[in-house]
Amino acid sequence: MIVVGPTAAGKSELALRLAQRLSGVILGADSRQVYREFDIGTAKPSLAEQQLVPHYLINICEPTETLTVADYQQEAQRIIKQLHQGQGQVPLLVGGTGLYVDAIAKGLIIPRVAPQPDLRQQLATLGQSQCYAFLRQVDPTAAQRIHPNDAVRTLRALEVYYATGRPISAQQGENPPTYPLIYVGLDCGETLRLRIAKRTHSMIRAGLVNEVERLINRYGMDLPLLNTLGYGEIKRYLAGDGTLENAIALIIRHTQQFAKRQRTWFRKNGEIEWFDSNDSDLIEKIGEYLEFRGIDIFQEIDMGQDQFMGLKNRRDQLRGVPPSSPHPHG
Repeated sequence: MIVVGPTAAGKSELALRLAQRLSGVILGADSRQVYREFDIGTAKPSLAEQQLVPHYLINICEPTETLTVADYQQEAQRIIKQLHQGQGQVPLLVGGTGLYVDAIAKGLIIPRVAPQPDLRQQLATLGQSQCYAFLRQVDPTAAQRIHPNDAVRTLRALEVYYATGRPISAQQGENPPTYPLIYVGLDCGETLRLRIAKRTHSMIRAGLVNEVERLINRYGMDLPLLNTLGYGEIKRYLAGDGTLENAIALIIRHTQQFAKRQRTWFRKNGEIEWFDSNDSDLIEKIGEYLEFRGIDIFQEIDMGQDQFMGLKNRRDQLRGVPPSSPHPHG
C-alpha cells in the first residue's frame, strides 16, 4: 500500500492508524527523513510513534553522506522482499517525495553512478541558475522534469551526465514490480495552507531553531541539507539575515509552494484514490475502499456499487472533476 499527498496533509498519522489495523510496517518515502539528526524540520515520526509500528528507511544515513535515489530504491526493494517472505506484514510506503515513490511503485531504472564530491563542489560554486542552464543544454528532457530551483536533482543529473557521457534521461526506464499496489492519496483542499502554517509554528515551539543551531555547530554552515526547506530559512536568520518572524513567514510560503508542486506530481497518477483528511469518517471510508480492493481492516463492512461510486465522486471532487458514474476501477 502506498500513502501519498502533499506535506502536512496528515499522511504519517493515517499510515500509523492503518499499519496498526493491518499489522503492517511503515517504509518512509521522504528524501530528508532518511538522514539522522534532521528531525523537527522534516516532521520525522517521533520515537514513540516509531515504537508503536516498525518504521524503515528513516534515520539510515549520516547528514554528511549522499543517498542517491538508486541507493534508496535498492534498500527499499530489499526490505519489501523480506517482508513478503516473512510473516505477512503489510508494507506501507508513506511519503511526499514523488521520485522515491515512483522508484518503488514504477520500478524506475536508475543509473547507478556513485556521487562525485569534487564535481559536485565545482558545480555548486557556479550557483543553481548556471547549473540549470547547463542541464537545459546537455539534457533538455531532464530539465523539463526538474524544477529550476531543485538544486539536488539538477546536480545529480549533471553528475550522471559528466560521469557517463550520456544524459540521465536516456538511461532511465521502468520495470514495474510484480506485486499488486494500492494507492491512497490524502489532501485537504484550501485548509492545507492553514495546516502548513500551524505545523510550522509547532516546529518552532518544538525547538527547530535549536536544532538548526546544533547542526551548524556540528557540521558547519556549508552542509547541503542545511539549505533545504525549513533549515535554510532558519540558518539565514541565525546568520543575522532578518528576524525570526520573517524566517517563519518564509518557511510557510516556501512550504506552500512545495505542496503545490507535490500536488502537481501526484495528480498525474490516475491510480491514486483520493480522500479528504478533514473528513471525520476518514478511516472508515478508506476502510471501505480497501475492503473493495480486497484488504479487510474492519470486521463487518460490505460495500456495494453505490458506495464505491460515492467514494469515487468524493475523489473526483478533490481533483476538480465533475461527478460521474462509470464502472469502478479495479
